[in-house]
Formats: sequence, C-alpha cells, structure tokens
Amino acid sequence: MGKVSNIMIEFNNVSKRYPSGQEALTQVSFELDTGEMAFLTGHSGAGKSTLLKLIALIERPSQGQVIVNQHNLVRLTKQQAPWLRRCMGIIFQDPHLLMDRSVFDNVALPLRIVGYRQSEIGRRVRAALDKVNLLHKEKTFPDALSCGEQQRVGIARAVVHKPNILLADEPTGNLDPQLSSEIMDLFEQFNQVGVTVLIASHDLGLIAAKKHRILTLQQGRLTSWGA
Repeated sequence: MGKVSNIMIEFNNVSKRYPSGQEALTQVSFELDTGEMAFLTGHSGAGKSTLLKLIALIERPSQGQVIVNQHNLVRLTKQQAPWLRRCMGIIFQDPHLLMDRSVFDNVALPLRIVGYRQSEIGRRVRAALDKVNLLHKEKTFPDALSCGEQQRVGIARAVVHKPNILLADEPTGNLDPQLSSEIMDLFEQFNQVGVTVLIASHDLGLIAAKKHRILTLQQGRLTSWGA
C-alpha cells in the first residue's frame, strides 16, 4: 500500500508573473499539513492574494507546482476547477453578499448551485449560521447587519458545504480589534475539527497572539515560514 500523504497544500518553486510583467511570486516553496492552521503575512502587494488565488485555481502559476489535497493543479483543466473548489471555503475582506437575498439565501447559495435537496439545504444552512451565532438573523437582509455580522455570514457561506480547506484574504481588514479577535476565534474553532486554515492578514498583533505558524512574504518571496 502507498503511503498516505499528510500534506494538504504544497508549493514547489512556484512563481507567478502577470501579463503586465509584474512578478507577484518568485520561487515560493512550503507545505501545509492536513488540519494545520497558518497565517500568511507581508506588506501590501507582497503576493498574499496571489498565493491564495493559486490555491483556489483562480490564477495559475507561471512555473512550479501547486498541489492541493494530492491533486497537481497544473494538470487540472478549467472544467475541473469548480470541482476542486468544492473542497474549499473562500472568505474575502468584503464578503460580497447579495443584498436582495436574506441571510439564509446567501448562505444557501453554494448548496443550491451544487444541487442539494431543500431539506438538506435547510439543515446545513442553519448549522452553519448557528456556528457563527447568527441563527436568529436567517430572515434578515444583509444591509440590516453590522460589518462584523456580514463577515460572519460570509464565513457561514464558506463553511456550509463542510470544506477541507478554508482560505481567508484579510478577513478582519474592515473590523475593529474586538470583532477581529472574535472572527479569528471562529477560524480556530473550524481548525479544531480538522479543517486546514490559511489566513492572509497584515494584523501582526492579532497573528502573534494566536500561536500558529506564520508564512511571511516580501516582494513575492517567502522569507520565513516558521512559528
């Protein structure tokens, strides 16, 4: 029997150059174990968002290999990208909620796209909203929510299909320190049940308090990847 890999995300000498000529990442290599939580930090423009987009197959590397859940993304076709993303939850600084739909409908969207039965959608959506303490707001529309509540709706939508991987790009960028800390606690709770979590953030104070591994990017190069 072959050895089962414990690595969930692996970058091997990955570079990304955009058509404009901008070199966003240069020979980046690291591994993230299954069930690990880590932070990705660096100055604005260091390449954090690009790195996350490569994992989510929103962008493709110019050279090197990106391996996610034992799948070499270089070999996946455009048609296979949605299938890969079903094992991921992706959270942005702006949760991009649909303002004309209720909280319930926003969270249900990924399940409806895939074709879950209505009974299963209801069960999963309410479980996800319960995890982020917003079950009482399922009929509310996003514009009646605070920034912190909107971000939690975005997180519920990202985890409603029980992904193996959670990627977050500056998820606390618009929030005050108290709300930021609460959002990070939520990510830790998902990590504790085995979800692999990678969070891009420039909030060094918040990151330092969390005792997880920190990957630091500087002008597209990974300069440190220790604790």
